[in-house]
Amino acid sequence: MRIILDTDPGVDDALAIMYLAAQEDAEIIAVGSVHGNVPAPLGALNALRVFELVGLNPPVTVGAARPLAQPLQTAEFVHGEDGLGGHAGPAPAGTPAPGSAAEQIVRLARAHPGELTLLALGPLTNVALAVLLEPELPQLLRSVVVMGGAVTVPGNITPYADANFYHDPEAADLVLGAGFPDLTLVGLDATEQARVGTEWLTALARAEGPRANFASKLLDHYGQFYSAMFGEHSCTLHDPLAAAIMLDQKLAGYREMPLGVELTGTHTRGQVVSDLRLISSDAYIATNAGAGRVPVKVAETVDVPTFLDQMFKALQG
Repeated sequence: MRIILDTDPGVDDALAIMYLAAQEDAEIIAVGSVHGNVPAPLGALNALRVFELVGLNPPVTVGAARPLAQPLQTAEFVHGEDGLGGHAGPAPAGTPAPGSAAEQIVRLARAHPGELTLLALGPLTNVALAVLLEPELPQLLRSVVVMGGAVTVPGNITPYADANFYHDPEAADLVLGAGFPDLTLVGLDATEQARVGTEWLTALARAEGPRANFASKLLDHYGQFYSAMFGEHSCTLHDPLAAAIMLDQKLAGYREMPLGVELTGTHTRGQVVSDLRLISSDAYIATNAGAGRVPVKVAETVDVPTFLDQMFKALQG
C-alpha cells in the first residue's frame, strides 16, 4: 500500500509511524504535518526525527499552521512541550521539503490517480485545503482513513468532541461531505478499546533495541498523563490503531452512515452528527443533515488482542 501520511506528532502519531515502518506492505511516499498536538513546524521536525530513527526518508512538508475558522489550540499538556514527551532529542539531520502539505497531497494524487491511500492522524485542515484546491480529489485517491470523531461515545476534549475534530470542525465537516467513495473513520468508538496497561507497558520496557527504547519512553510519558487523569497506569493507542486498520480492515467491524460535524453549537461544536435511529438509510439521506453525503465506514468493534500483538512486535528492535 502506498501512503500519504498527514500527521501532528505527537506521541501516538510517532508510535503510528513506528508501526507503519515495521510493516512490509506499507510504503510511505510523503508526509505532511498539521497543527494539532503541537504547531505544524514542530510536528514536521518530530516526523523527521522518528523517520530517521526507523531508517526511512520520505519527504516531509509543513502543513496548515492554524484551523480554517478558529484560533490555534495545541496539546502540549498531553504530549510534552516538544511533542514527544521530553524525548525529542537533538534536531533532525534532515529538513522539511518545500511546498505545503495540501499542495503535496494534490500533486501526488494527480500524478498517481487511484493508487494512493491517505492516512490522516491529526486535524483535517490539510485534507480540507487539498479538497478546495482539487475538487476531484475524492476520485483521485484510492482510499482515505481518518483518525477522529466520536460517533456513539463521549469525546475526549469536550463531552461531545474528540481532539482532532474539535481542533478544526470546519475542516472535518468539509472532508466528511466531500464525497470520498472509500473513507474509513477510526474514531474514539474504536480507539478507546485499544488501551494498554501495566503488563503490556512493562513487557515493552524490557525489550531491547532503539525502537523499543524510544517507544517505551514515549509511552511512559503518555502513561503518566493517563494516570494523572484517570488514576490508572495505561494509555490509548489512537493513531497506531488507525494505521493498523488502514492496512488490515479485518481488524475492525463497521457501520456505514453519512456524517456531518456540528459547527455552531455552544456546547457541541466539533461533535459528529449522525442519525442512529432505526430508520432506513434512504429516509435518513432524504430528510436529515446527511442529505447528499456519501456514507462513511465507521469502525465500531476492534480485534484488540491481534492489534496489540502486532503493535508490540512492530516496536521491538
